[in-house]
Order: sequence, then structure tokens, then C-alpha cells
Amino acid sequence: QVQLVESGGGLVQAGGSLSLSCLSSRRPAYGYEGAWFRRSPGKERSFVARISRDGSRTVYSDSVKGRFTISRDNAKGTVYLEMNSLKAEDTAVYYCAASDGAVTAGPGGNNWKLYRHWGQGTQVTVSS
Repeated sequence: QVQLVESGGGLVQAGGSLSLSCLSSRRPAYGYEGAWFRRSPGKERSFVARISRDGSRTVYSDSVKGRFTISRDNAKGTVYLEMNSLKAEDTAVYYCAASDGAVTAGPGGNNWKLYRHWGQGTQVTVSS
């Protein structure tokens, strides 16, 4: 079993920045695909970003592309999410996730059901 521990989150003003970290018990390497999802009240869990095992390929949702950056440090077993130019619409509980194997680079890889391991979630609130 892989355990994921998130850090970061909090309250930030619109236009500001915030960084999230997810530390995996599977070290080094974290896992295979590393991903971030989010859930707002009354909404379904939605895909935010993901990164391949070697960090060479990233995928972002259209809503965050150009503003968020996902990265990883396999030696530390950590995946990061740098959030810039935050908007009120970004307010949500953010969850990190990891897969046990390779995930397709195509849109099918954005499905939360592909990720077996999850963090507990951290609240991000953007005030406008």
C-alpha cells in the first residue's frame, strides 16, 4: 500500500500563488503517474494535472493550463503543484494521486478511476 501525504493549501487572494506538495511512501520515484484532482462543493471530482514517471510528459486540464505547473522529484518521492494567477473558480479540495503502473498519455489517462492511491485532500480557497 502506498501512502500519500499532502502539504500546502490555504487561503490566498485572487491573482496570487500557492504551492502544494505530495509525499509518497514509495520512495524513491513516488510511483508511476502522479496526478492532482480537485472537488468543489456540489461538483464531481475533476482532473487538474498529471505527470509521467520520468517527468518528461505533463497533461493539464484546459481550465488550469498556463497557470499551474506540475513537477516531480523522484529522489524525494514527491509530486508538486505550483498554482499561479489563482482565480476564485480554483477554490476546491485538492487531492494528489498515484498510479501503480503506466497511464496513457491520451485523455483516458485523466480518469480518476485509474489512480489507486490518494492523499487526504487539502483545502485551497481563493478570495476575490
